[in-house]
Amino acid sequence: MKKEHIGILQMITCAVLWSIAGIFLKLLPWNGLAAGSLRSLVAGITIAVYMALRGIPFSLNRGTLLAGLLAGSVYICFALANKLTTAANAIVLQFTAPVFIVLFSAVLYKKEIRKPDLAVVLVVLAGIALFFFDQLGPSTVLGNFVAIAAGMFMAGMYMAVDRLEPQERFSAIVIGQAFAFLIGLPAVIITKPVMNVTTVSCILILGVFQLGLSYILYVRASETCPPLACCLLGAVEPLLNPVWVMIFDGETPGVFALVGGIIVITAVTAWTVWDGKQKAIAAAAGRESL
Repeated sequence: MKKEHIGILQMITCAVLWSIAGIFLKLLPWNGLAAGSLRSLVAGITIAVYMALRGIPFSLNRGTLLAGLLAGSVYICFALANKLTTAANAIVLQFTAPVFIVLFSAVLYKKEIRKPDLAVVLVVLAGIALFFFDQLGPSTVLGNFVAIAAGMFMAGMYMAVDRLEPQERFSAIVIGQAFAFLIGLPAVIITKPVMNVTTVSCILILGVFQLGLSYILYVRASETCPPLACCLLGAVEPLLNPVWVMIFDGETPGVFALVGGIIVITAVTAWTVWDGKQKAIAAAAGRESL
């Protein structure tokens, strides 16, 4: 099997593992911060063990620290959002990360916003607005905002990780897990989450597979699978996440949230395909000019 095909399989498996977060976080009768903290503890240990077995050195520098802090913020915000709003809302609103990359690139790096960039931003904002027409309870509204914050932090994480060497990315993820664990630790101490076979099984599945193994596969996949393919295959997550929750927990998104989700996923995916083609054309033009 070609390396490219292996990378695609790794990314698909990664996206499927990411998608199980909603159902297992819903099954945990814990505070969101506590769940996120212990999930990251197990995930951090899992990735650290992998690094030790593969002889990957741990790197602590400005780049890995920044990427790690942003990643840890994503983990905590996503865990909180799943407790405050529906799993569908949490994952789809987090999926807006590429839109924030466009905005951050314009503000931080003075990158020109093209017409299609502006169009996808406006369409996604319209899709996001529909989520707030669905269920107007204070908890759900707060959860939606926390999920949007997760998307913002994820955009920053992608931008920071992109500047790291491949092996440094593992260190950034471990730092992120440690940060998320420490942020949620006070909630663990205060709430004293119930420990039984069900809760321990859920947290182990979340830590080892959903957040640990998945990110190992993501980093490995990114070595051979093109960024565009990784992003498109990653779209499996927001599609499957609410399906698992609906099947196993009976939670269903409202009509407005469903329409908004379709708009967001379609707009981001279409823009990603277009952007990938533009980069390929630019790269080909650059090679021809040499």
